[in-house]
Amino acid sequence: MKIFDKKTILITGGTGSFGNAFLNRVINSDALEIKIFSRDEKKQDDMRKHYSNEKLKFIIGDVRDKDALLDATHGIDYIFHAAALKQVPSCEFYPLEAVKTNILGTENLLDAAIRSNVKKVICLSTDKAVYPINAMGISKSMMEKIMVAKSRVSSNTKICGTRYGNVLASRGSVVPLFVNQANQNEPITITDPDMTRFIMTLDDAINLVLYAFENMTGGEIFVQKSPSSSIGDLAHAVLKMLDKEKHKIDIIGTRHGEKKYEALLSREEMSYAIDKGDYFIVPPDLRDLNYEKFTEEGNNILSAAEDYNSHNSSKLSINEIIKILEKLPLFS
Repeated sequence: MKIFDKKTILITGGTGSFGNAFLNRVINSDALEIKIFSRDEKKQDDMRKHYSNEKLKFIIGDVRDKDALLDATHGIDYIFHAAALKQVPSCEFYPLEAVKTNILGTENLLDAAIRSNVKKVICLSTDKAVYPINAMGISKSMMEKIMVAKSRVSSNTKICGTRYGNVLASRGSVVPLFVNQANQNEPITITDPDMTRFIMTLDDAINLVLYAFENMTGGEIFVQKSPSSSIGDLAHAVLKMLDKEKHKIDIIGTRHGEKKYEALLSREEMSYAIDKGDYFIVPPDLRDLNYEKFTEEGNNILSAAEDYNSHNSSKLSINEIIKILEKLPLFS
């Protein structure tokens, strides 16, 4: 992978699902050094033993700590910012913790990156940042705003964001939960069988981030076009793969902060997003505060636009879901 030739990479939150998947993709690249920044010393030790690679370095720290980030970003060329609180229910009960990590932590990181003359920063976001109704989504939406604002004032450091939906079998995903419940002969618990979610694999997430890395100019949000599935169909697909199609399914109702469906692009963003085939690119709003310059002209496109959500995207059948699940290590 020549794009990282003789470069030094920092992955914040690098001991999570994304960090491990990304590392698998780049560990054998021509990168000079790959640094993992996270709070979890146990997971760092597990990764150190698993990869046993001299180019892999570990830094214990928290994105809430500005000084730790200034030290960590020194000499870094590229940053992939995955550190976040991402569990919707826990963020609902502890919203200020989501603010400290997802919002202020991102500002700390970007300030440190700019001061350290890092060349590129890619911030990872979520579909829950679009029309947010929960603390996690609100904090990620604010993270995106900070990313765009910092990109305006940064001349040497290019900053962009990626936004994606549910990553199958990532930490906190329902698929491992379904498998565990079925294998222990417990009823599979689903919130609402008609609830829909975008579906993608960790490989898809890595491809999106690498596409953003290679095509960014600064301030954009990159979105991969993704199919969707109902939670009911996903549960039935998992059971079919486990040869337990008659297994009991309990409907427990929606949890704190959950939506019926998610959106990857708002109606407003869809009106000016650039369609790149497999991806959408949302350019930054470069208007300044002199709004009188922009009030004479309206936007007819906005009136006709529709948001890109998990209800109006292409729906996967149970058999199509199974084909995706077969790619996961969980079922191999």
